[in-house]
Amino acid sequence: MAEDALLVASGLTMRFGGLVALDALDLEVRSREVLGLIGPNGSGKTTFFNVVTGLYNASDGSIAFEGGDITNLSPQEIYRLGITRTFQRSRLSLSLSVFDNVWAGNFRNLDQGLIHNLFRRKTLRAEYERAVEQVRALLATFDAHLADRLFQPAAALAMIDRRRVEICRALISEPRLLLLDEPSAGMTHDETAELMDDIMQVREKLAPFSIVIIEHEMNVIQRITQRCVVLNYGEKIAEGTYAEITANPDVQVAYLGQE
Repeated sequence: MAEDALLVASGLTMRFGGLVALDALDLEVRSREVLGLIGPNGSGKTTFFNVVTGLYNASDGSIAFEGGDITNLSPQEIYRLGITRTFQRSRLSLSLSVFDNVWAGNFRNLDQGLIHNLFRRKTLRAEYERAVEQVRALLATFDAHLADRLFQPAAALAMIDRRRVEICRALISEPRLLLLDEPSAGMTHDETAELMDDIMQVREKLAPFSIVIIEHEMNVIQRITQRCVVLNYGEKIAEGTYAEITANPDVQVAYLGQE
């Protein structure tokens, strides 16, 4: 295990009846790195995200985050520890404003007490105004024009801006680890390149955090990752830099379709 390991999965197994979606997987994410998680459809990539974030309870094995055991904690507990994610399919509430969608990701810092919200109106107003400025500033790190659309419904946004909003929702709570599940889904190559530029720019401006990205666009993986892990049938078949894994014969057969 690396000295700077942030998240460590050991022997992680996930079974759905007779189907083994993760098979004794050993995987680590290092502090401040961008890790690419790749493999053919059905190889266990999103299942790994779902187990890490508490949507599924692992059948076996363990997960440690910053040295503490988080195996089978609830999604809320894992979120509070500093792990957030996006999903391949958009999870925005399209009828709500951009602000509402982003700020929903910061619920751990919201005072939701009835007395506070009903009787401490000045304090509540001040908190709201600070929230607006925080969301506006985060959106502006992606796109200044998007920040100007703070109170427009999310339904009015183009796909690339919806993706930006989803990523901002995951970042508003200042996580230590961000899991991105195919952020390029539904976008053109040019939009994908633009979004990747945004993500790396935001990462440099904010407090350092690690990223694990699931992505089928290999030019994205090559461009932004320091290291890659390749899964096939729930097992890790390769690990290394992009150049190393694409030169691996097992990867070429399983993922790139080469014999």
